[in-house]
Amino acid sequence: MQIFLDFESDEPIYLQLKHQIIAGIAKKELKPGDRLPSVRALAADIGINLHTVNKAYQQLKQEGFILIHRQKGVVVHPEGVPEADEAYRTKLEQALSPLIAESVCRGIGEKEFQQLCRRLFQKFTDREGDNP
Repeated sequence: MQIFLDFESDEPIYLQLKHQIIAGIAKKELKPGDRLPSVRALAADIGINLHTVNKAYQQLKQEGFILIHRQKGVVVHPEGVPEADEAYRTKLEQALSPLIAESVCRGIGEKEFQQLCRRLFQKFTDREGDNP
């Protein structure tokens, strides 16, 4: 899996890195138990500060995407990512609400919004998604 960072983006580098690793897991480019580079190695490979990589890794660990072992290094969680719980669903709703509100303000209808979501969802899966 290749990491592409946009140093001109408003999104912080650690979040770009975190999101790309999550996308790699979603697309099955990274599988449970796969090793990830050490903090130092990844920082050197992509030319960023090791504290930036560490911040991304720590958030991924807290959210259950990876495990960090002193001896074994960093691995994608061998048991897979925890299933979505009520707290995650609440977080998802809070993240989507402003996007939906802005879409409504800009004249994007529900059908168009759903089509966009379906297309993006399919980017991360091999299946057609859950069609209503």
